[in-house]
Order: sequence, then structure tokens, then C-alpha cells
Amino acid sequence: MARSPLTKKAPLTGAFFFFLLLSFSLQAACPVQGNLPTHKVLKVIDGDTVRLVDGRSVRLIGLNAPELARKGRSAEPYAVAAQRRLSDLIRASDGRVGLRYGRESRDRYGRTLAHLYDRHGRNLEERLLADGLALHIAIAPNAALSACHAVAEREARKRGRGLWSRGPQRTPWQLRESGFALVQGRVLKVERNRGGVWLQLEGPLVLRIESRRLRHFDTAALERLEGRRVEARGWVIDRARRPGVNTRDSRWMLPLTHHAMLEVLQ
Repeated sequence: MARSPLTKKAPLTGAFFFFLLLSFSLQAACPVQGNLPTHKVLKVIDGDTVRLVDGRSVRLIGLNAPELARKGRSAEPYAVAAQRRLSDLIRASDGRVGLRYGRESRDRYGRTLAHLYDRHGRNLEERLLADGLALHIAIAPNAALSACHAVAEREARKRGRGLWSRGPQRTPWQLRESGFALVQGRVLKVERNRGGVWLQLEGPLVLRIESRRLRHFDTAALERLEGRRVEARGWVIDRARRPGVNTRDSRWMLPLTHHAMLEVLQ
């Protein structure tokens, strides 16, 4: 029987905890599959994007790194560190990376979506997540390495590395703008209609799972979430900018496409 994606967080103890650490230390979590074509990197744009010599921009699958300074805005904490760490990892790989393309190979900006590997077959997203220099994100259908990326992030979180040294979590009341967010809150109401499943959190935030994405979730578990505290991650949308939308109780909406974006805390 498949494990429910909405399993309550519990302390990792005993043999399972030992196995988890052993698996991670052996770098077996995200192994390379077969021989990947390698490509020369021209420039590291930021902690999750590189540009190849052939002109392609490649967005790393499975993580979101802090934003560098742009358009008059200051760099987010650890943004520069993430860019430097990715640069160092690529430099140690002789400036070349292997690409494992996602099932969805391009994003809406025209960037190539791929997992990056160094010359030793080590996954670069896993290493950035283990250093606490990015947050794990799973976007269907590009979620093949979601489980191993989650292990890497959990290690950084446990040890308080990088972003986890200060805690990137926010409450719905602390949301101020659209963009990536890691949010914790209690579910007040669960509704299902033709548009999918809607989880109203305490505060001005609603989580939405479109009907076509429900196959990536345990729908029965979703319906039992009322009153539970959850942690959700993804790109928050400001609904106040959409005409005709009532935003009194839920100005912010966070779309979920994969069960790894939602976890039950208690």
C-alpha cells in the first residue's frame, strides 16, 4: 500500500534515523541514472539557474534559491552564498555538468528544466539543499527526485544550516507580496468543487489543488485536514490583483501541484 503523502511529522529515532543518515552520507539519495551528456557552463546566474555555452538557460529542478538583488531590491539572505556555492560545485566539476531533463522540459520563461550532476555523478540540487542554501520544491510532473531532495533538506533543517539557522517559515498574516513562501498555519475549512480542493487557513491564505492535480494527493487525507496545522510551500499569488475575486478572507492563494508541497505538522 502506498504511503500517505500527508503523514504527520514525527521524531526520527532508532534504526530508521540511522538508515536515513547512512543513506544520505553515502550520497545514494539522488544517484545519477545512466550516462548523461555533459555541457559546459558559461555563467552561474544565481543559486538555481545557470547559462550554458550553447546559450541555454537552465533552471535547476527541485529547489528554489533566495533571490539576488534586482530592480532596487536587496538580496535575500543567503542568495549570494547560494550562487557562490553552485559556482564552486561547477568549478570543481571542471565547469561541466550532466543534465537530466524534466518530463516538462521548459518553463514559461523558456528556460530548460533539468537536474544537474557533477563529474562524479553527484546531484547538485541535493548538495545545495543539504547546505541549507535553497528550499525544496516539487512541481508536477517534474518530481522524480522529490523524495531524495526532501531528505537533503531535512538534514539541513535538523542541523540549522543556512536558511534554517533563522527559520524561513511564515504565518499567513506575515505574507506581504507574491512570490515563493514557506507557510505554516491551521486549516479552518476544506472544500471541494469542480475547481478542485480548497484549504482555507487561519489568516488570509487559501491553498488550492486543481482537479487535474488531485491524482498526486491522497484526497481522503485532504478531507480530514480541518483543524490540523500544516506547512505548505510554493509561489503565493496576490488575488487582490484579479478582478471579481472576493479577497476578504483569502487575499493570498498558494497553488499546490504535488503532495511534497504540503505536510501535516500536528
